[in-house]
Amino acid sequence: MIPKAVGIGGGSCSGKSTLTERIFEQLGSKQCVVLPQDDYFFGLGDAPEGKGGPNFDHPDAVDFDQLCAQLCQLKNGQAIDRPLYDFPTHLPKTETEHTEPRPVIVIDGILILQHQPLRDLLDLSIFVECDAETRFARRLERDVRERGRTAQSVHEQFANQVGPMHDLYVEPSKAHADIVINSQQSKQALENEFEMILQNIQSLIQ
Repeated sequence: MIPKAVGIGGGSCSGKSTLTERIFEQLGSKQCVVLPQDDYFFGLGDAPEGKGGPNFDHPDAVDFDQLCAQLCQLKNGQAIDRPLYDFPTHLPKTETEHTEPRPVIVIDGILILQHQPLRDLLDLSIFVECDAETRFARRLERDVRERGRTAQSVHEQFANQVGPMHDLYVEPSKAHADIVINSQQSKQALENEFEMILQNIQSLIQ
């Protein structure tokens, strides 16, 4: 069977990674593998001219050429050594992660649905909606806890980069999604949405 690619887009801290984790947990490591867009960032200062940071919410910050190439390899049944990114230093890690192809490949990231060459490789695309106030609150808590940021730096980045780039690139990409869900629904509604998404994925690999 040819592996199937499922793209999960949406704003920063919209709930897309939570959805990705649930899909992975439900299918298991023998059926599913995850490619996070965040691991394909160019390193700050070592990117090709015109690429990379400091605006990590702009499409030019992501090495989509490598992401697309490695996704193609996995879909062709070939293993890859995918990059890993270190957020405190804004540089790719020296080590990589050996990744074997699986029936379902989930690609998770804010910008994946705005990049047409990547979209063209997807067999199913999902967009997770969430309002800006909630996304900011979640990002503040995450970045201070996990990424060594100060509250002030998170606020400034959201106001100057995350918000404007969301409006310019992320939100419009919703138009390309096969399925749109809102992560602020009731728990039962979200559970129903998850079951529907899971059925769609399972139908791809039957």
